[in-house]
Amino acid sequence: MIKEFSEGSTIIVDKPLNWTSFDVVNKIRWNLKQKLGVKKIKVGHAGTLDPLATGVLVLCIGKHTKLIEEIQAGQKTYTGKILLGKTTPSYDLETEFDQEFSVDHITTELLEQARLSFLGEQQQVPPIFSAKQVDGKRAYDLARAGKEIELKANTIHIYDLSFDASNLPEIEFEVSCSKGTYIRSIANDLGKKLNSGGTLIELRRTKSGDQNIDESKSVEEWIDFIHNSPL
Repeated sequence: MIKEFSEGSTIIVDKPLNWTSFDVVNKIRWNLKQKLGVKKIKVGHAGTLDPLATGVLVLCIGKHTKLIEEIQAGQKTYTGKILLGKTTPSYDLETEFDQEFSVDHITTELLEQARLSFLGEQQQVPPIFSAKQVDGKRAYDLARAGKEIELKANTIHIYDLSFDASNLPEIEFEVSCSKGTYIRSIANDLGKKLNSGGTLIELRRTKSGDQNIDESKSVEEWIDFIHNSPL
């Protein structure tokens, strides 16, 4: 019953493109409140996805909001595409291309060297267009205002990384990594390692901890579930 569901549950939403993670939280919370006839209900997400990313967004409802930190700490898996030879300030398609580089020198051997260099524990600098806090403000707000900012590197771990370069200058990838890893930074760093440029052009989270995309429902499917379930 939906009342028991809302008291404490964890659901997996397949986040749609161009939605923020908070858009999804607000939509589910609003529909739960409408169904239950209440003014407040706790709903939170366990790990932000950028608006241009899709896939696994774990929502914790009611008492399960206490599990958010535990779920966030889990290993993540992503698939997507990187465009070589071009860069943007945000490392993805949120901003316009600002530089172009040659890709003629990129070989499968060079790509393999770059791939191997990413594996294991390392220091990664987040994109300036990120939600990192700088002097109490979000880095992306400062970046959009044209302010120069410098972010500290974080320790991350990349457990596995594979490339499909059959459609160069686009590369398809799958990566399993620790919490706090920015895939946009991997795209940008890959471009540098190849003496070229790299931009993340597609991203989908397929796994977060034990939560898998195969177990997810779309926002619309969850709304239907909420309104068609008995109280």
